[in-house]
Amino acid sequence: MHKQHSTEDICQLGRGVIEQELDQARLLLDSLTTSFAEACKAILNCEGKVIITGIGKSGHIGKKIAATFASTGSPAFFVHPAEALHGDLGMARQGDVVILISNSGEANEFKMMVPLLKRQKITTIGVTANLNSFLAKECDITLDIAAKKEACPLGLAPTASATNTLLLGDAIGITVMTMREFDQNDFALSHPAGSLGSRLLTNVGQLLDDQHKSAHCSPNATLQDAVSVMCQTGYGLIAIAEQGNLRGVFTDGDLRR
Repeated sequence: MHKQHSTEDICQLGRGVIEQELDQARLLLDSLTTSFAEACKAILNCEGKVIITGIGKSGHIGKKIAATFASTGSPAFFVHPAEALHGDLGMARQGDVVILISNSGEANEFKMMVPLLKRQKITTIGVTANLNSFLAKECDITLDIAAKKEACPLGLAPTASATNTLLLGDAIGITVMTMREFDQNDFALSHPAGSLGSRLLTNVGQLLDDQHKSAHCSPNATLQDAVSVMCQTGYGLIAIAEQGNLRGVFTDGDLRR
C-alpha cells in the first residue's frame, strides 16, 4: 500500500522539485564565461551545419536545442550517437560544428566519435557537468551545465542536469540569434505555417480565387448590373474599378440603405 498523501503534501513535493531545479539553474549564471562566448562565435561563424548529439535524456534535450537553433537562423539537426557510429557521422564535414551532450562526459560513443571529428578538423563543443571528463578534456570548447545535484531524491533521474542543459541551449541559440540580427521576417521564413508566417509572408493575391477576381464592375455599370455581380459572387461586396484602378466599393449594406 502506498502512503496516503494530502493535496498539500503532494503540491509541496512538487514545489520542492521546482525549487531545487531553480537553485541549480541559478548556478548557470556564473558558468557563462569565455567558453560560452567562444561557443556562440563558433556557431555564428559556422560555414556548414551545427550537428547536435547525445544519448538518453541528453538526446531528448539535444533534439529540442537543434530545433531551437534551426528556427532561429543556425542550420542544425540532431544525430543519435549510435546512428552516427553506423554511417551518419558521414554527414559531418570540415566547416561544421558538432555539439556533444553528456552529463558524465564519459559516454562510450563519444570516445569513438571525438577523435574521428578531430581528425577531420571539425569544431567540437562538449556540454557536460564533469569538467574532468573525457568530453571536457578532448573537445575544442567545453561548456559546464553547472548542475551539482539532481532534484530526484535518489540523485539518479536526470532532472536539474537536463533542465540546465536545455537552458544553456536556449541561451546559446537566442544569443547567436541576436548576434546574427535575425529578425521577425527571418523567423517567419522558418515558420511559414504559423500565425507570424501567415501574417508576414502571405499576400492578398495568394488568397484570391477566380470568384474573388470577378467581384468587380465599372463606375458606369448600372445598379442592376452591380447587384447581379454581387449575387453571383456571394461576398456581399464588390470593387468598383476603372482601368485597373480601384475607385470604390459597393456593398449589400449600400443597397439596403
